[in-house]
Amino acid sequence: MKTRLPLTLIIALLTLCSLAKVSTPSMPASTAAASTLPRPQSSKRITLIHTDELYKDPAVNRDAQILVGHVRFLHDGVVLTCDSALYFDASNSFDAFGNVKMNQHDTMTLTSDVLFYDGSDQMARARHNVVLTHHHSKLYTDSLDYDRLYDLGYFFNGGKLVDQENTLISYWGQYKPSTRESVFNYNVELKNPKFTLISDTLHYNTGTGIARIVGPSNIDSDDNHIWSANGTYDTHGDRAHLLDRSVVTNNGRTITGDSLDYTSAGSISKAYGNIVYTDVVNKNMFTGNYCLYADSIGYAEAADSALCIDFSQKDSLFIHADTFKLFTYDIDTDTMWRELRAYNRVRAYRVDLQAVCDSMVYISRDSCLTLYHDPILWQNGQQLLGEEIRAWTNDSTIDSTYVLRQALSVERIDSLCYNQVTGNKMQSYFYPDGKMRLTIVDGNVLVKYYPFDEDSLMIGMNHLETTQLKLFMEKGKVSRLWAAAGEGTLHPLALMSDDLRYLSNFAWFDYIRPVNKHDVFVWRGKKEGTGLKASVRHEAPKQKLGEAADRPSGKQRGRMKAQQ
Repeated sequence: MKTRLPLTLIIALLTLCSLAKVSTPSMPASTAAASTLPRPQSSKRITLIHTDELYKDPAVNRDAQILVGHVRFLHDGVVLTCDSALYFDASNSFDAFGNVKMNQHDTMTLTSDVLFYDGSDQMARARHNVVLTHHHSKLYTDSLDYDRLYDLGYFFNGGKLVDQENTLISYWGQYKPSTRESVFNYNVELKNPKFTLISDTLHYNTGTGIARIVGPSNIDSDDNHIWSANGTYDTHGDRAHLLDRSVVTNNGRTITGDSLDYTSAGSISKAYGNIVYTDVVNKNMFTGNYCLYADSIGYAEAADSALCIDFSQKDSLFIHADTFKLFTYDIDTDTMWRELRAYNRVRAYRVDLQAVCDSMVYISRDSCLTLYHDPILWQNGQQLLGEEIRAWTNDSTIDSTYVLRQALSVERIDSLCYNQVTGNKMQSYFYPDGKMRLTIVDGNVLVKYYPFDEDSLMIGMNHLETTQLKLFMEKGKVSRLWAAAGEGTLHPLALMSDDLRYLSNFAWFDYIRPVNKHDVFVWRGKKEGTGLKASVRHEAPKQKLGEAADRPSGKQRGRMKAQQ
């Protein structure tokens, strides 16, 4: 006969058994609720398949059979092996010790140093060096209770779940093999080669690789940081769907919204509903109900009540349009530059500057802002319009403007009198404080100007027609006027009729002008008949090949002329 298990070792194992059974700490509500559900008792008996040695010792335990060597049990499809065990036939249970291994349906394996199994309750309690293997996932812990009735295993003293791509660590957790769903609580950390997720509560499916965020969580991936308290993260596709005002941050750029979609490939973020996109580096932001940002190519777009805000100066500039698109060129180089496009019904407001047009383009490379299709620009009491307006800025302050075709500048003096200048093109230059210092007008120049005397009394109205005009300004007023040869007439105010007060293309669009940052959302178009008529620029007729062949050469024309 083989040597029996020493009595002292058996007593030690029994002591360890009793301590392990009573040392389970309080469990989270989800597991506590599961443990209080009705537990029908299993009628299936545990079958002892094999043991090298079997005997009873009342000094150890009068109710237990002592099994030593290659012990093997079978119960309801579960096979359990161990080095030794105490088998309680009356209570349909056993305590297993040493190299414990439990196999269930060839899909799940549980190994440990010690395991207490109750066949009637269908409950297994594994202790010390516990490893639960299911498909490609392994759960490592020191204490694990596995409820076969509800197919649920949970640990409560620290554990680690490892699958093909991810490693999850937490103080408490549970795993359900049938659905491959796991729940982790308290100091949760999910590690992936591409990112790290820190949370207090996390649900994770080892089959789909989808982590469900149900509490405040932080996700870090390269330069990207995500904060969310509600959402899902697909660890296989490295993309997230986030709710409840989640936040994505990247190198000084932050985007948040009622919901967010984030894809790591290309660092693409999409926000929906009450979105706020802020770039503290370039000092601008977008708000609206839709925003997209692709960090890898520096592309962004915003729509649906979109508002662009530039806060690089003391007074912020507010621009509204149906759609904004931002392009970045020469990215990751010292010569990087950006182009911002605004489409349809553009309205802009700053305390000292307002604008309206159909579309707008801003190029950072030369700090040029171009307004297209019936653009109007206001600065203090002056209105500027034409077919196309270009404005160059210096530190967000206007440096110069260029109006192409049908240029008209109007300055309001009072309700009846307006200084007016029109021409084919108009260039204006400004002081650093934003006040105009020089305006040059070229081509078919017409002027109606109201001069004042030294006592600030209006002298009359000066009408001038010329080919070029230069207006020199100081402190917001005309200090000197220069004009090429032309015709001019000074009309006394008392003898001037109303039809002489205005140029034929005069228009004052004060009813369109944005009056505050909220007014940029209210579109007011020009009254019927007051819009600019498209100018027709004629091109030289293209010569046909046959006509060129029939046309005499220069020498031939010379001989023909001599003959005449």
